[in-house]
Formats: sequence, C-alpha cells, structure tokens
Amino acid sequence: MAEGQLPGVLILDIGGTHGVLENLAALLKKHFHLITMKEFLGNKEDMSKKIRSIFVFECRPTIDRELLESLPNLKVIGNSGVGVDHLDLKMISSFGVKVTNTPHAVADPTADIGMALMLASARRLVEGNVLNFPG
Repeated sequence: MAEGQLPGVLILDIGGTHGVLENLAALLKKHFHLITMKEFLGNKEDMSKKIRSIFVFECRPTIDRELLESLPNLKVIGNSGVGVDHLDLKMISSFGVKVTNTPHAVADPTADIGMALMLASARRLVEGNVLNFPG
C-alpha cells in the first residue's frame, strides 16, 4: 500500500437490497477505499492485493475459504452486527485474520422494546387500542 493511500475494505455493495447503507458507506469512505464485490470479482488480481479488511453488513459478503485464500493481505473482518455465529471463526483464524463485531450496538434499543412490550402487555394497550378504534 502506497503512503497516503487508504486501506481497501471489501463490501458487498453500496445501497440496494443487501448493500451497506449509503450513510454508513460515507463514514467508511473517510477511513477506507471501498471495494465492492463486483469490482473485486471483475479485477481479482489487482484488487486482492489492496484489500486489508472485509466489512460484513447483514451477513454479507459470505466469508468462505475460497474468498480468504484470494485475499493475501487481509487482516481483519469487521462484522456490523452483534453476533458472529454466521462466521466460521476457526477457519478465519487459521488464515491469521481477526474478527470484530459490535456487541453493544443494539443493547439499549433492545431493552427499550422489551420494556415497551411488557408495559403494553401489562396494560393491555393493544387490546384497548383495537376496542377504541375499530379498523
């Protein structure tokens, strides 16, 4: 990697059905050169040397042995979710690659929803709403 050049990060895509959200992609662009899976597959020889990390968003791209073997400079896989059960950690670590995730990213919203559901259930809010405002 040339001096002043941002490290490459492999992502599935930007936007669309399964791509990284556009506002998140804008944040990533401040620190990385984003390489989509389409760009990577279109020019594997050049792109594989530039990719230092993979950003997994909504379990994509799929991390398998073939992908890892094609990325000799890969150092880290960043998972944007809480769990890593969709990743084969043993296989990934055999390539000397580290895995990160965001374990507390949704802890507060999950607790908020849990409390809201308990209160709604205890006070029968859904039933009351249906009775007062028949649809």
